[in-house]
Amino acid sequence: MPPDRYPSDLTDAQWELIEPLLPEPNTGGRPEKHPRREIVNAILYVVRSGC
Repeated sequence: MPPDRYPSDLTDAQWELIEPLLPEPNTGGRPEKHPRREIVNAILYVVRSGC
């Protein structure tokens, strides 16, 4: 996790609840470029800030 945190970022406890609900990554093809937690944090930032 980067040191710059936003108020909308997930806590470790929240991430533990949400992570099992996400689909498994595909085994074939290109590897994921960004961690899933960072993607969820970005979505939550946009929803919270309205930008």
